[in-house]
Amino acid sequence: MKSIIVALALFGFMSVSHAEETVAEKAKETVNDVKRAGKKAVNRAEEALCTEGDVKCLAKKGQNRVEEGADYVKDKVDEATDKK
Repeated sequence: MKSIIVALALFGFMSVSHAEETVAEKAKETVNDVKRAGKKAVNRAEEALCTEGDVKCLAKKGQNRVEEGADYVKDKVDEATDKK
């Protein structure tokens, strides 16, 4: 997965585009999407190992959702500011 991120970053820096959004910005978005998906998959795997009804597991699950939402919002705000 790291090699994909590195390849995307290198591709983004090597190409220059005069479009509304540069290739580097698109690569950054893709990297952010991959990171969020990876974190989400890890969180779901950890949650699957929790015993049902365990209060600590439910608290961790809620915390995971809040963090995932915050990451999503932060990335989308960054994307919106890049487009201006």
